[in-house]
Amino acid sequence: MVVQADEAVFRPVRAGNPFEETVERLLQAIKLGVVGPGDRLPPERELAARLSVSRVTLREAIHALTEAGYVESRRGRYGGTFVNAELPKPPRTPAKRIARDLADGLEDALTLRNVLETGAAEAAAARELTTAERDHLRRCLDENAAASLTDYRRLDSRLHLAVAEVTGSPSLTSAVADVRMRLNELLDAIPLLERNIAHSNVQHAVIVTAILTGDPAAARRAMQEHLSGTAALLRAFLA
Repeated sequence: MVVQADEAVFRPVRAGNPFEETVERLLQAIKLGVVGPGDRLPPERELAARLSVSRVTLREAIHALTEAGYVESRRGRYGGTFVNAELPKPPRTPAKRIARDLADGLEDALTLRNVLETGAAEAAAARELTTAERDHLRRCLDENAAASLTDYRRLDSRLHLAVAEVTGSPSLTSAVADVRMRLNELLDAIPLLERNIAHSNVQHAVIVTAILTGDPAAARRAMQEHLSGTAALLRAFLA
């Protein structure tokens, strides 16, 4: 059984700031590709229960995202809240400014990402994957490889999240989603380079192949190489 990313993302919010965290969870689902352009969010009653917030709070969060251009509400028999076909472009905040704001948090996030995602690749390769899990991983790989520049970051995030999903651990999937969101603003601030994308796609294929063939050591090694390259690219643009 595939876990899941929606279970990991649409988990109960912490007490204290339910509106802000509800907005954050919904944005996480959209920006990481858990709910793609044109897709419908879960029904309001179900989503409020999963997030453990009131329907009033959920409606306020959805209204905020509607105003920001991420979702739209439709009425009628087949109505609901749908992710817009075209998402707002992230602001072009200079990478160095974002890194300065993050300060030591950047290295913390990169270290956490490395530990979580290399471990996820190894754990996924060590499992006996179901047909559904294998198909899910291959589909995310193919969609990422065919992605346009506009969609690349989102589908890249979705593929990395899929690796965590097929470990069968919702907690790990949630952690990977959280750390990816910490880094996404910085990743959005650096240019997408055709050569780098081609290289990343080759590395993605090596990672997925190692997982599907049940080689934990190779999966961990391939993910480590891939993440090291991304970290080096970030540091190069921040130097």
